[in-house]
Amino acid sequence: MLGYGSGAMADLLILVAHPQIEHSRVAARLMRRAAGLHASLKAGVEVRDLYALYPDYWIDVAAEQAALAAAKLVVWLHPVHWYGMPPLMKLWLDEVFSFGWAYGPGGQALRGKDLWLVASTGGPQDSYQPSGYNRHFFDAFLPPYEQTAALTGLRWLPPLVMHGAHRVPEAELQAHEDIFAQRLAQYPDWPEIAALEAETACLVPADARPAD
Repeated sequence: MLGYGSGAMADLLILVAHPQIEHSRVAARLMRRAAGLHASLKAGVEVRDLYALYPDYWIDVAAEQAALAAAKLVVWLHPVHWYGMPPLMKLWLDEVFSFGWAYGPGGQALRGKDLWLVASTGGPQDSYQPSGYNRHFFDAFLPPYEQTAALTGLRWLPPLVMHGAHRVPEAELQAHEDIFAQRLAQYPDWPEIAALEAETACLVPADARPAD
């Protein structure tokens, strides 16, 4: 299961990063649902399973950048690992969001697009509060994502999060899946998007590029 949809010209790009998708309750289900939407939507949909595409972690940067360049909505679909993204997703970000392409002088390829995080956690929702074992509300772990969007000119959309993925009841999981599919089908006609302004990318000087 590598990818679905219309290829690099898709308006909706769903990037799935789950290192054990065969054991997933949430990500695998949402991935299948997104792939099934392609035939019913006017907008093209591409679903890219990063762990299936790059089992050796050798990322085809040109292919990933081409898919991103064509998309209007970029979806990051992954479980939360140690308060962040899985390792291949982080490597993908390091290599694909390159200086001079995604940010910095000349790096305007992502400006004007939208970024939507669709994440799942093992911990239940009540663990993400000051009295829970994660000690903070879930939003406290999102600044790296939000700043990545700001640095590249992506507009950050309110995330969709499923807590307690291992134990959530089937009815709640189905409702979550339906919301996910509905949002994809209705994009960009979301009520909250109308109230958001386009993101202005942070200005990064040429001498601030990453160290070699």
